[in-house]
Amino acid sequence: VKKAKAYMEYSSFSRGGLIKQLKYEGFSTRDATGAVDSLHVNWRKQAAKSARAYLDLSGFSRSGMVRQLRYEGFTASQAAYGARAAGL
Repeated sequence: VKKAKAYMEYSSFSRGGLIKQLKYEGFSTRDATGAVDSLHVNWRKQAAKSARAYLDLSGFSRSGMVRQLRYEGFTASQAAYGARAAGL
């Protein structure tokens, strides 16, 4: 849980992306999933935060941003929300 919180403090992640990162760090799927689910994160807000960060670095079309957010592991609904919230 401590590691998952630390990641969320300095970056945006999808639920699946954060679980994948924790697994990369050596945590079991069960522990990573439990840690992430204990955080009660608003994943739509995370998608918006990620979209804004991408737009700070480069230009994106709305569809391109949705595809990028989906690639990161956000659901279709979360990705669409993120793109809208970022102004696309």
